[in-house]
Amino acid sequence: MWLFGRKGPSGFSSSSTAEEVTQGIDGTGLTAIVTGASSGIGTETARVLALRGVHVIMGVRNVAAGRDVKEAIVKEIPTAKVDTMELDLSSIASVRKFAADFSSSGHPLNLLINNAGIMATPFMLSKDNIELQFATNHIGHFLLTNLLLDTMKKAARTSKREGRIINVSSEAHRYTYKEGIHFDKINDQSGYSNFAAYGQSKLANVLHANELAKRLKEDGVDITANSLHPGAIVTNLFRHMGPISGLVNIFGKIALKNVQQGAATTCYVALHPQVKGRSGEYFKDSNIGQASAHGRNVELAKKLWDFSMKMVK
Repeated sequence: MWLFGRKGPSGFSSSSTAEEVTQGIDGTGLTAIVTGASSGIGTETARVLALRGVHVIMGVRNVAAGRDVKEAIVKEIPTAKVDTMELDLSSIASVRKFAADFSSSGHPLNLLINNAGIMATPFMLSKDNIELQFATNHIGHFLLTNLLLDTMKKAARTSKREGRIINVSSEAHRYTYKEGIHFDKINDQSGYSNFAAYGQSKLANVLHANELAKRLKEDGVDITANSLHPGAIVTNLFRHMGPISGLVNIFGKIALKNVQQGAATTCYVALHPQVKGRSGEYFKDSNIGQASAHGRNVELAKKLWDFSMKMVK
């Protein structure tokens, strides 16, 4: 349980749960994709959106685990509309296949929740020879978002309802490499720090949302893009961290958020009317927060966009 539950201007705090921040909100008629929905806050996000009437498509790497989550949600909420689709964000081919399959399904898309992530892994390269944390946490979501944008624009036009794109970042975006993004050394093992590389990928989530928000506004499209910090949560993100993992499980129950609280900010930004028209913001504890200086750097956001575009081509 989080100890410092002071309410912010939204009326919510760090101890608010996903159910509390969406109380009384009807999401019927909306369709959402939630990546990384087979565990942790992704599962709780999918469950609460489904509880509010949203049709949820879970993008999952482990299809069997995704199926189990779907069954558990439907057992609890018989009216829930939940589907699972395979998605490995570390693979450009998998992202392209997922987007093509989703587009050909004919489903509209109102909410895109880029939630999946890995944390502080040892140095590894993805199938596409990109450093694994950057590949999974940023590049996969960057490409997925670009491939689904036309579907989202169409849904916003036809439904007359605002589309929302949400990047689940982290306060770890403040603890990246000195220059923010290691553009010329993204895939270099020398100088690699598993924590700084995680921070870099989470900074990329913030910068991506900010640059996307700017572009959507320039296009006059009724879609917002925001990033957020879910809070420090006891989840399996800590699995690569050896002894720290055990400490997190022991002390986390006192000082960290539980999964219900951890999914709150995502669900708040996805569904709450208070967030209407808000774009290019960084949310924390279901309130508007402030990203780091790097996270607010407009030139860095533009440079990352161009760099990412080259990588996915």
